[in-house]
Amino acid sequence: MSRLLDKLLVILRRDALTALRYRSASWTYVLGMLAEMAAFFYLARAVGPGFRPDGMDYFPFLLIGTGFYGFFVAGVASFVSSVHEAQLTGTMEVLMTTSTAEPVLVFLTAFSAFLSRTLHLVFYLGMGLWIFGVPVTGANIPGALLVFGLSLGVAVAMGIAVAAVQVAIQKGNGVVWLLSSVLWLLTGTTFPVSALPEPLRRIGELVPITYSLDGLRSALLQHASWASLARPLVVLSAYTVILLPVSLWMLDQALRHARREGTLSYY
Repeated sequence: MSRLLDKLLVILRRDALTALRYRSASWTYVLGMLAEMAAFFYLARAVGPGFRPDGMDYFPFLLIGTGFYGFFVAGVASFVSSVHEAQLTGTMEVLMTTSTAEPVLVFLTAFSAFLSRTLHLVFYLGMGLWIFGVPVTGANIPGALLVFGLSLGVAVAMGIAVAAVQVAIQKGNGVVWLLSSVLWLLTGTTFPVSALPEPLRRIGELVPITYSLDGLRSALLQHASWASLARPLVVLSAYTVILLPVSLWMLDQALRHARREGTLSYY
């Protein structure tokens, strides 16, 4: 565990130094987020106060949906990016021969991006709710954190699975694009799932991120009790327990196949 923490600290230090070197890009990103929040705020005003998806004001509904959607997709994409970068630079084979287990290595390379996206999400939601005066007094913060933690487990599992696709057939970015489109449509990112036709609504109920958004919105905007959060917590726990072993098995099989075929560094 101490060696793993040492490796994490080295990676975080490297990426922190890189971020400091490009401080202007960070400010540009912050300004972009503020502009996006303002656009959503005025979109909600244009729609009007009569539109209350699932009993919530539309602006915070939209803010949480788009914020978490961006976090999830970027987090999954970071796993593909880490593998693709290693393939491009020709370091994939070298990395896979180190003493660090392959799944741990893939996770370490994506960890910093996940942490960065988490901080961006906290800033995005916190600033958006504060600047535009959305009341969150009485919000179930522990419940929201637990929902987010389980959602993070799902994101890691899906990221590892997509990384396995990148190793196997070099089409990880295509899978991320397809995944992002499906998530946007089926999970209630910008509009309630209840607006979908019945067949699509049923499919959306099978996607774990639907329960992430339901849980986060309920905990932060509707002061949901633990009993009300029971369903999203149970569903997300089940998905995490199932998807993590499956994704690790997929990565192991993809790496074995790539070693046999000599395609570890193909891209």
